[in-house]
Amino acid sequence: MGRLKYDGTSGPITIDDETLAHVKVVIATKLRRQESFMMTWLHPDGEPDARITIWIHPAIPLQFGFDRAEVPPLSAARVKAMMTRLNATGELNLNLLEEEPDASDR
Repeated sequence: MGRLKYDGTSGPITIDDETLAHVKVVIATKLRRQESFMMTWLHPDGEPDARITIWIHPAIPLQFGFDRAEVPPLSAARVKAMMTRLNATGELNLNLLEEEPDASDR
């Protein structure tokens, strides 16, 4: 499981390496364009906040950590679907990522 660390003070968000690689491309694309957006995910059971939403902004530090040194294969269709959903709603919802096109659709 990879880790996305946001703002340097919050605990990491854990995401499987392949999904995190796709999220990294989407976030980098938006921030390179100086476009801020919201990102939402579910916390594991037993946490005080069942769902968390943060504001992703170019000035706030991000760190992507991967368990494996190899770069996972990326699916252009999956990145496009994630960008389309994000641009339509203004929110990257990590809970909906499993609904994106199959990773084998490269």
